[in-house]
Amino acid sequence: MPDIPPPDLARERKLIVVVAAVQFVNVLDFVMVMPMGPDFAIALGIDLTHLGAIGGAYTAAAAVSGLLASAFLDRFDRRTALAWGMVGLGIGTLAGGFAWDLRSLIAARVLAGAFGGPATAVAMAIVADAVPPARRGRAMGAVMGSFSIASVVGVPAGLALAQHLGWRWPFLVIGGACLAVAALARAQLPQLRDHVARASAEAASVRDAVGILGRREFWLSYAMGATAALSSFLLIPNLSAYTQYNLGLPRGDLGLLYLYGGLASLVAMWSAGRAVDRLGALSVLNLTVVVFFGVLWTGFWHWTGAVSAIAVFVPYFVANAARNVAFNATASKVPAAHERARFMSAMSAVQHIGAATGALVSGLMLVERADHRLAGMGAVAMASFAASLLLPVWLALVERQLRRAPA
Repeated sequence: MPDIPPPDLARERKLIVVVAAVQFVNVLDFVMVMPMGPDFAIALGIDLTHLGAIGGAYTAAAAVSGLLASAFLDRFDRRTALAWGMVGLGIGTLAGGFAWDLRSLIAARVLAGAFGGPATAVAMAIVADAVPPARRGRAMGAVMGSFSIASVVGVPAGLALAQHLGWRWPFLVIGGACLAVAALARAQLPQLRDHVARASAEAASVRDAVGILGRREFWLSYAMGATAALSSFLLIPNLSAYTQYNLGLPRGDLGLLYLYGGLASLVAMWSAGRAVDRLGALSVLNLTVVVFFGVLWTGFWHWTGAVSAIAVFVPYFVANAARNVAFNATASKVPAAHERARFMSAMSAVQHIGAATGALVSGLMLVERADHRLAGMGAVAMASFAASLLLPVWLALVERQLRRAPA
């Protein structure tokens, strides 16, 4: 007979599967929109220059709602908070499928982001609650692997669906999936209320609330999250144009870049989770800095065309994925159980702010030439690498603060 895992491990695995499904649908909702931009822009008479505002609407709403929700999320049952977050995300996405102009589409994406951001924070808090620190790196790697799966599956599936059935259908399908996952979470997750009593009592104490806001490990973790997002999004929004027009990657191979990168990052997340548990987060993060340097040197500072753009940038996706697992595994150890949802919600908010800042700064640093080549990518890559050098410093400071803190 096959071995039956101990009850605790079986419960953990079931919970991780549900949370991974939540993250998969949540990320799919985000990554499917911008590649379809020309489709719905033409259909609704939207100027192509306004597509950035549509993407920014989700990110800005997620950041604001994350900051607001961090004040009260820990006062509710995690299962209930997660289910309602996914319901709101589903309604916002469905509304996008019924948009009739720019304003209605932006309003729909604001609604989706307002619920999607806190839903992500609650999902990560559930994993941190249920999985002991000794196995948390692997659990985080498994859950965050859904990000890569969503990126690999979401973009081609959304484009194919939009091409054959119309641009509204991806919104409708993903919106329905959000509602289905909300029902799954409600049905399969247990009540998660152990943190509520202490969180409610703490919220009533002004002294304790101020004490939480002033804790150094919280702010070091937020700085680490914002820096990681800033470093990534200085480059990510420009990779498609840069690889095509600067490096000469054929348009037909662009999908392969993201397909191979997504698959490689999926493996990297699972591997990095195990490596974090065995070697420590700082060792994994230091290795990603070395890989980043090699990628940026080969692809931006000293590009010779000796290797393909795909061979250069797949390691970038791998390093980015491993880096995210390392710092998230460490950050998950910072809050106590009754603080996790508010901590994760605020972390999600600062990461959205870091991502938006990176995209904005890179846009200001770059100039599009007449042949569509981007001038200034070397300087952008240098800024990205400088930010990545700060990450081991932040993580080391967080770990030192955790060692000093009382049990």
